[in-house]
Amino acid sequence: MATLFDTRAKERRETFRDFFGVEEDEEFNEESLERLLQFEDLMLKYRSAIREVTTKLEVLNDELSVSREHNPISSIQSRVKRPYSIAEKLRRNHLPVSVEAVQANLNDVAGIRVICSFINDIYDIADMLLAQDDIRLIARKDYIKNPKPGGYRSLHLIVEIPVFFSTGKEPIRVEVQIRTVAMDFWASLEHQIRYKNDSPEVKAIAEELRICADTIAATDVKMQELKLRIVEKTKTS
Repeated sequence: MATLFDTRAKERRETFRDFFGVEEDEEFNEESLERLLQFEDLMLKYRSAIREVTTKLEVLNDELSVSREHNPISSIQSRVKRPYSIAEKLRRNHLPVSVEAVQANLNDVAGIRVICSFINDIYDIADMLLAQDDIRLIARKDYIKNPKPGGYRSLHLIVEIPVFFSTGKEPIRVEVQIRTVAMDFWASLEHQIRYKNDSPEVKAIAEELRICADTIAATDVKMQELKLRIVEKTKTS
């Protein structure tokens, strides 16, 4: 039976192979172990930043459920990029595969996906999050007002948040994607259909996928309109 120590050692060797490109059976020396520890320390910082931002989002959702009697957030998902994906992105951008390069150049190692019920909820949550004085906006891309050519829709924010460790405070960047349930439905299925598949058949249905995205977007808008009508009716009755 594998012990916790055995599992940890296996994870470390996989990280060393996937990120640093070292064979699994290669022995650790003092230098390689130091590099590995630096990488693990950085991943800890990203996980900590995710917890900080997630807590803020959960508090906002709880507050709004009381003040507005409406939970704008349906769910919150998070992830830290896998070592192989991080290394692949660095190479794709012609950058050295190192801990320093990750910190200096990548903004999406730590990611949070926020699923909302309605389009207005997306912008409300984004505005409230960015209004907090310890959140700094680095970049904003609105793929709802300006969808990607393939039909993808979502609001992307790169934010920086201070995280407090025993050695002091450190600013860490997190990518926050905010979308509706409908947008997430399309994106998830589109990803399954197209993931690592460049076949002519998949390319041929690109326009159909975009049409599906437009149909879902129109439904999102209609559902928002229906909600506003109900709210207005309730106010006047």
